[in-house]
Amino acid sequence: MKDSTELIQFKGNFNQVNDKAVEMLNPPIYSGSTVVFDNYEDLSMANAGKYQGVCYGTDRLPTQRAFEEALNCLEGSTLTRAFQSGINAIQHALMAFTRAGDHILVVDNVYGPTARFCSKILSRYHIETTYVPSNIGADIENFIRSNTRLIFLESPGSNTFEIQDIPAITKLARSKDIITMLDNTWATPIYLKPLELDVDISIQSVTKYISGHSDLLMGAVSVNSIYAEQFDEYYRTMEIYASAHDSYLALRGLKTLGVRLKQHQQSALTIAQWLQTQDHVAQVIHPALAEHPQHSLWQRDFKGASGLFAFTLRAEITEQQIGQFIDSLQLFAVGYSWGGFKSLITAGKYRRNTASHYADTIIIRLNIGLEDYDDLITDLKQGFSLFKP
Repeated sequence: MKDSTELIQFKGNFNQVNDKAVEMLNPPIYSGSTVVFDNYEDLSMANAGKYQGVCYGTDRLPTQRAFEEALNCLEGSTLTRAFQSGINAIQHALMAFTRAGDHILVVDNVYGPTARFCSKILSRYHIETTYVPSNIGADIENFIRSNTRLIFLESPGSNTFEIQDIPAITKLARSKDIITMLDNTWATPIYLKPLELDVDISIQSVTKYISGHSDLLMGAVSVNSIYAEQFDEYYRTMEIYASAHDSYLALRGLKTLGVRLKQHQQSALTIAQWLQTQDHVAQVIHPALAEHPQHSLWQRDFKGASGLFAFTLRAEITEQQIGQFIDSLQLFAVGYSWGGFKSLITAGKYRRNTASHYADTIIIRLNIGLEDYDDLITDLKQGFSLFKP
């Protein structure tokens, strides 16, 4: 046999050494396209769509399946599937359960790219979107039509942090056979289990807290028993899959999620309470604070709070001054996303059709990372010093 042939034909069993199985705490990373069958019978089964194993690289390789199963257990769902990003997960969840002529309801504090997808893409397929108040509850019935197919929630919203009355909405939706979805990225399944509140579909931007290290893009959709089969068929038909390497990192992140969230929660709440005492701060927007308009709903439905919240400054502070404040910070990086170990800051105006109480106010959003909160407070304090006459 020629060397070139021998090298290509070389096949070893690296799952055992000297007849001893190699068992690691973490799964191996499987990557590639071609999966080799044992025989023609298996190939025939795959051709018929009846093969029980993995038949191709797009068919959810083992590392992805390990992550999905771990998240599935945490969500308490029947089926979980991974996607290339959080917004990709949202887009496919919406596409999987809607069709031309449908009407959907979306809360007004929804993630910006979600709203853009509804207005720019779903509308092309004659799917109409109505935006409803971000603090809505049973009064969502006033917006339901005969062709309303789906309700999309984000509780709390990732910029203005309103909370919906989830059980009131899901009770009404179930009575009318309307599907409910919830973007649960802020709380994660550690602090909120949507399916226990009768939400049909829970969505995660794995990019954020589950990853925890700002080193991957990934999303996940977890579905209850009512819609699991339909979503599984959609996923297989679209041949969607997630990166094996990202699946490995996401699974690693899940292992430390509970410990990290405790620190995020403690630091963020400490800083939020400190901000309430500052003369230059007009409002602190954090669901775990008693002053939050839907604090009672947070207490009832959530088991904790993550590290993302916002605040506003007094009206006399100009946008230029806000920019100087942000640029002066040493420990807060200016950048999108959140949920990672590094503290981040963003600011913007979020004019919502149904959240007019924010009007043209610039909302400053903080992602409190894993730094010592005393150091973060010191950094914010020196930034506030710029506002003194």
